[in-house]
Amino acid sequence: MHSPPPFRPQAEVTAMEVEAAGGGDDMTTHLVSNGSVDIRGRPADKRKTGGWKASPFIIANEVAERMAFYAIAVNMVTYLVKEMHQSLPDAATHTTDWIGAAFILTILGAFLADAYLGRFLTIVIFSCIYAVGMILLTLSASVDGLRPPPPPCVPGLPGSVCKPATSKQTAFLYTALVLIALGTGGIKPCVSSFGADQFDEADKNEAHKKYSFFNWFFFAINMGVLLAITLMVFVEERMGWGWGFGVPAASTMVSILVLVAGARFYRYQRPVGSAFTRFVQVVAAACRNHAKGVVVAAASGGVREEELYEVKTKESDIVGARKLPHTNQYRFLDKAAVVTDVKDIGTSRWRLCTVTQVEEFKCFVRVLPVWASTIALSISFAQLSTLFISQATIMDRKLGPHFAISPGSVSVFAAINALLLVPIYEGLVVPFLRRFTGHRRGITSLQRMGVGLFISIFAFFSAAVVEKKRRDHAEATSMSVFWLLPQYFLMGSAEVFTYVGQLEFFYDEATDGTRSLSSAMFLSEIGIGSWLSTALVKIVGRTTGGVEKGWLRNNLNQSRLDCFYWVLCGINVVNFFVYLVVARLYRGRDGSYGTVIDAVVIKDEADEKSTAEP
Repeated sequence: MHSPPPFRPQAEVTAMEVEAAGGGDDMTTHLVSNGSVDIRGRPADKRKTGGWKASPFIIANEVAERMAFYAIAVNMVTYLVKEMHQSLPDAATHTTDWIGAAFILTILGAFLADAYLGRFLTIVIFSCIYAVGMILLTLSASVDGLRPPPPPCVPGLPGSVCKPATSKQTAFLYTALVLIALGTGGIKPCVSSFGADQFDEADKNEAHKKYSFFNWFFFAINMGVLLAITLMVFVEERMGWGWGFGVPAASTMVSILVLVAGARFYRYQRPVGSAFTRFVQVVAAACRNHAKGVVVAAASGGVREEELYEVKTKESDIVGARKLPHTNQYRFLDKAAVVTDVKDIGTSRWRLCTVTQVEEFKCFVRVLPVWASTIALSISFAQLSTLFISQATIMDRKLGPHFAISPGSVSVFAAINALLLVPIYEGLVVPFLRRFTGHRRGITSLQRMGVGLFISIFAFFSAAVVEKKRRDHAEATSMSVFWLLPQYFLMGSAEVFTYVGQLEFFYDEATDGTRSLSSAMFLSEIGIGSWLSTALVKIVGRTTGGVEKGWLRNNLNQSRLDCFYWVLCGINVVNFFVYLVVARLYRGRDGSYGTVIDAVVIKDEADEKSTAEP
């Protein structure tokens, strides 16, 4: 499969191309304004490509990928203990590390997509890697020689001898998991950005639909999660691990075919080279000119904004990227665009950068405080698949006399809440808020993220209160698992607001050359949160007396898990107020405080209509 041909901006479309596309004098009004092309390399026609014609193929791919990933994630600890005969602490650590690595690897996938492959080709290649990993994992669960001998043995039971997995068996399993993590890392940062690429930001109608896409994309994620923690858990328990991993493997392969089937409907954007290299060039050039005593703007004798270097062409010198206007923030970096020697012009970016290149790096630096101030929420999300499930394991999970909820399926409470809340928010809440705020999305992405952070505080308030009640209950194991519903409901609500807000924010604030990288930034938070959660558990355990006397013991009924939840609640409170300061001081690409680029309000649209009328 080949990458779509390089594109040219709409302004460079020739009359011959317009005629070849079957258009007339008004053909250019149907072409996208962001330089996207169709599968043949021609400027993309809005009537034939993008929008909701292309989105369903992308969303279907995401459902299959999330179903496969969470079918593994929610039961990998159990698989490692029961089938590979690992200890529970080792199995939990290996699973957490694997999840963390999968999301950290999104940085690699984003880099390759933005710099060399493009988003579509990156998704296809890494989906194939993902499918190979799923096939190997299915073989590990199906072939007897790839696992230790089966019972009789009970892992962890004194006196029961379980033969551990051999180094070859472990290596085969870990190879499969590494490939799956690598596949996830390549797919995740590109899918949401590729879907958003199908909507032209300059077209107000399409721009509005883009934010609906983000909501429905999140809906698709939770649909995949729901299938994983219900249907796949049921298959694993009733039909065995081979079927439990084999069905997601098959769905992954089918999803690749579905994604490729939509190729003629997609809009493609050309890779623009290594963003990291351009970032380092800006820093190197700025430091070099600073050493020469260059002063920019306000200071007496400083270089004025209009004297900063920029190419004279309509497009920027970053191939495939539009020019960016100068901003006054991070003035030190502007020194990279100061001409100190005319010989540097057009010769070396390590000595002289354009305003657009400098502004691209500013956009990246600008979002780092927002990124850092939302990592704490990822620590909270990590509890959904660890401590919350541990609580469910020892609670009454019966539904009638003949059926009990699987511990791995208890997360369905959060997934169902997200599935219900997304259409309600999109269909009712957004139109209601729009009347008061005038904002096309009801509230800005920064405000939406703040709502999610605020809700997470009450999620762990509820978790602490319920756990205290459970532990003090006369028979702790007889308390219904439905007491956990509030904390799952609140965490699901927090995710709806924060995750979609992050999708919007990081896409909006990214430049043409850093869209995938920007998406990978917030996805990496999930990986960092998983690792920080593990570190926090170890720190709390050691400082409170270890596994014998501390808050987190092997026996949950003797633990003080409620105290640990209070710690998380306190972390979320502090983090929320830090986020408020960061969000308030944030200056978007348009230079305004506390907003993001593209914050178009209905009032402005009405004003435009009124001025257009005679």
